[in-house]
Amino acid sequence: MGRTPSGLFPSRTPPRPTYREPHQVRPGQLAAGLGAGAVWLAMFALLAGDLRGLGWWTIIAGAVAWLVAAVLARHGDRGVAAGLAVAVAVGWGITTTLVALRWAGTSNWPLW
Repeated sequence: MGRTPSGLFPSRTPPRPTYREPHQVRPGQLAAGLGAGAVWLAMFALLAGDLRGLGWWTIIAGAVAWLVAAVLARHGDRGVAAGLAVAVAVGWGITTTLVALRWAGTSNWPLW
């Protein structure tokens, strides 16, 4: 007669659950979001006449774009939303660097 295992060391592991992403982020969608975000920020940057204007237009355009990205992430295409958010983050980083360099060079805060 064979012994019945106690269960302390199971002989085989139970199958692990497989989770699938219902709306996968694909490279084409991500690229579309990056391109749309870059064009969006560039259009607003063209409205600026100086660094102060560039700073404020970038803040406003980025905030609107992130609201759109949040809506897209919740109800639409997550790939485009991720690309849009990355483009805005890069645009904000570039503008922040320009403002910081001007501030460091002149000791005058350029956004006021």
